[in-house]
This record gives sequence, C-alpha cells and structure tokens, in this order.
Amino acid sequence: MLALVVTAIGMKAQSADGSLLLSLDDCIRIALNENPTIKVAQMEIERVDYSKKEALGQLLPEVNFSGQYTRNLALQTIYMDAGDGQTRAIKMGRDNTYTTGFSASIPLVMPQLWKSLKLSDNQILQNMEAARASKIDLVNQVKNSYYSLLLANDSKRVIEENHETAKLNADIFAKKYELGVASEYDMLRANVAVTNLEPSILEAENSINQLKLQLKLLMGMDARIAIEPSQTLDDFKGSMYEHALVDTSLVNNTAMKSFDLQTDYLQKVLDTQKAAWWPTLTGSASLMWNSMSNGNPFKDFMWSKSSAVGLTLAVPLFQGGRRYYKQKQAEIAVREMKWQRENLERSLHVQVQNEIDNINKSLKQIETNEGGMRQAVKANEIMQKSFKIGSGTFIQLRDTEDALMSAKLAYYQAIYNFLIAESNLEHVLGNAPINQYTSK
Repeated sequence: MLALVVTAIGMKAQSADGSLLLSLDDCIRIALNENPTIKVAQMEIERVDYSKKEALGQLLPEVNFSGQYTRNLALQTIYMDAGDGQTRAIKMGRDNTYTTGFSASIPLVMPQLWKSLKLSDNQILQNMEAARASKIDLVNQVKNSYYSLLLANDSKRVIEENHETAKLNADIFAKKYELGVASEYDMLRANVAVTNLEPSILEAENSINQLKLQLKLLMGMDARIAIEPSQTLDDFKGSMYEHALVDTSLVNNTAMKSFDLQTDYLQKVLDTQKAAWWPTLTGSASLMWNSMSNGNPFKDFMWSKSSAVGLTLAVPLFQGGRRYYKQKQAEIAVREMKWQRENLERSLHVQVQNEIDNINKSLKQIETNEGGMRQAVKANEIMQKSFKIGSGTFIQLRDTEDALMSAKLAYYQAIYNFLIAESNLEHVLGNAPINQYTSK
C-alpha cells in the first residue's frame, strides 16, 4: 500500500524508520487528487452536464409507437329520424378494434423552454465554481494541518532538548549529592525539573499523532500509512517576506463568484417566468393502421392506413394570476441579491484586512522573538559557564534554560501564526494555485 502511494505521487523519499516523507506540496497534491470531497464535486459537474443534455432533448422531436386492442361488449347505438316519421336504431362499430402506428411531435416555438436551457448552463458554472471552492478549502485545510504538525514537531524537539539538559543536570547533582558537595534540595529540585517536562512531551506526542491522522484524512490516505513531514517551520521563513504584499482584490473569491452566479441564475429564472406569457407552437404528425372485425379476434383482419400532420398554437390568456405572482417573486429575489452582495463584500473586506494585520503583526513578532531567542542562547551560555565555576546557582541556571525554551517556542509560534494568516488570506482571496497540483 505504501509503495502504491509513493508511486502515485512520484516520490521515493522515506525516513529511517520507513515512514513516507511528505512536503507541503506533496500533501496538497495528494489531497487534490485523492480526497473524496473533491471527487464528488467533479462528479457533480458531470451530473449537471447530463442534466443539460436532457434539457436539450426537449427541443428534438418526440416519436412514439403505440398499439391498442378493444373488445366491444355492446356496440354503441345511435338513433336517426326516418323520413316516414319513424326512428331507426343503428349500431356502430364491430366486436374487435385494433389501432397501431407512430406519432411524433416537435416544439417549434417554445420561448419558456429556450429560456430554461440557459439555467442548465448556469448550473454547470455554479458546480464548477463549487468544485474550485472545494479545492481551495481543501488546500487551506491541508496547509493549516501541515503547519500545525510542524509546530508540534518543533515544540516537541525544543521541549526534549530542555528535558535532556534537565536530565543531565539531575545526573550531575545526583553524583554531587553522593560525594557530599551538593545538598539534597538541589538534587530533588533537579529531579523535579525533569519530571515536570515529561507531561509536556507526552502531550506533544499525542498532538502530533492526532495531526498526522487529520492530515491523512484530508489526503484520503489510509490511516495505517506512516508519514512524516519533510520540512520544518524554519524552511518557510526565507520566503515569508516575499509574499507579505499581495493583491487584495476579491475577483477570485469563491463566495463572491458563487454569489454572482446565483444572481445570474435568479435573473434567468425571471426571464423564464416572463417567457411564460408568450404563445407556443407545436408540430405533430401521425401514421396509424386500424382494423375492425366481428367474432374471433384473431381472424378477418381488415387493415386501413391513415396519416395526418398538424400544428398546435397555444396562447396563454388567464391562469388565475399564477404567472404574474411567480414573476413578482422572481423580481424580489433578484433585488434581494443586490443587498446581500454588498453585505458579503463588506464582510470579506474585513476578513482580508484582519488577515493582513495578522501577517504584519506576525512578521514583527518573528523579528522580535528571533532577537529574544539569540539573547536567551547567550544568557544560557553565560550562566552555564558561571555555574561550572560556582558563581551561579542551579535556580539561576534553570531559569535561563526555561527562558531559552520559552523563547524558542515563542519564535516557532510566531512563524506558525504568520503561515496560518497567509494561508487564510490566500483562502479568502481565492488565489490558491490549485492547477499546479492536479493531475488532470
């Protein structure tokens, strides 16, 4: 199963333990090609295309073949006045009646049908935009999950580094305590420092496992396949300043595009309702064979052929006001969309501005936290030297180690916040480059 996935995405990269190494682009590519939601969206486009072809079939001639047999149990009787003042009774028909043949009809002038065909075109466009929206949503979800996994990995690594340092200090104080050069308090405090970090490591491991499962679910991948990210948060730091300034136009926003398509659909519905006032013209033709006989229904067939062509003109005059009120409903629906669009556009502009503010704030935080991390590293190095020569206490040493851990965690958190804000901005603007990830 793992080999199939590797072949499907064109990669051979595996970690030392056999886990599949995936970059962010790899995850997005797999998700866009394997996620069931995307496949369903594509099938909806195909389904509506068939619906359009069904509607086009209404413009073509309809041909039917029919056959009918009737056994007359009692013949119809008509009465006629004779010239001598008497009334005569005449029976019409025969015992057996057979009718078979072909009939055809074709719409010649059908304004409402012509207008309704444009609804199918609009529905195809709506489904195509819905499929694009699903892909953009999926890209955003994959990015957020991948970034969260990187943050969890980096956080776990930082905590483990602090944990290893705490263990080393605990071993040193245990030996010093045995030699009588350290107090029992220092030894116990060093052991407590080790113990306090272990729950954080377990929590980070649990978070990593959950994020991997979530990422595999988004990619449509079997949960039993072992995966590992091939990137770290630092790998994205170099390019973040290049993407700080972006076009904030909402021209590619999926919500706006879908809304405009819905408005166009309602306008076409209104045009269809107006076309209901127009006359319709239908052509018809028939070719029939008839036979009538008495007695045994399987004998004495006497077939005669008949044919006819005709036109049917229907002029709608009055339907109790149904057409008028349907048209008024459609007009109100179109006007409502105008106000709703304005409200949607304002809301999206607010979202864009919020994400831009988050990006700018995160950039400043990264710069500040990076400087703070360098200072924490230097302070920790100074305190380690001071502790070795006896001029620094264990409490001071642990304070600098904890400060270094906090500075590193804040630094990675700031990078994560920037990447999430950038992904969310890309999602709102609808600018995700989904075409470069799809196989078709």
